[in-house]
Amino acid sequence: DVSGALCISQAWPGMARTIYNDHKRFLETYLTPYPGFFFTGDGVYRTSEGYYQLTGRLDDIINISGHRLGTAEVEDVVNHHVAVAESAVIGYPHEIKGEGKMLSFLPQNTSPRAMALHGYTQETLAAELQELISKKIAKYAAPDYVQVT
Repeated sequence: DVSGALCISQAWPGMARTIYNDHKRFLETYLTPYPGFFFTGDGVYRTSEGYYQLTGRLDDIINISGHRLGTAEVEDVVNHHVAVAESAVIGYPHEIKGEGKMLSFLPQNTSPRAMALHGYTQETLAAELQELISKKIAKYAAPDYVQVT
């Protein structure tokens, strides 16, 4: 069991070869961090059985009122909720905080009827996820907007 950065040792047909008008940035971002490897920017967990699980972007950091918060950290909390299939957190410009957060998630069963059978509406599930993030991480980590996808 080990976690780390996902790096690729060999080129593949569709890989990026540069960043338009900024080849130096391409080299610094993808080839310099781990010499001899292409750094994908993703974190990865390898189980003792040899299975790999992507854990999220290592460079997706949102700065909320001076607090640096990884998007994968919030997504991990949300994805452990029984009613959530997948989630994504993105930052957006905020006049006061610098950056705000928006959470978009896909329920396990997208049918409003099925959600109601489990005692959820889109609004109650969104509120429950905001509360869960506040408790597991911190109040400032709760998203400003929650969107059911």
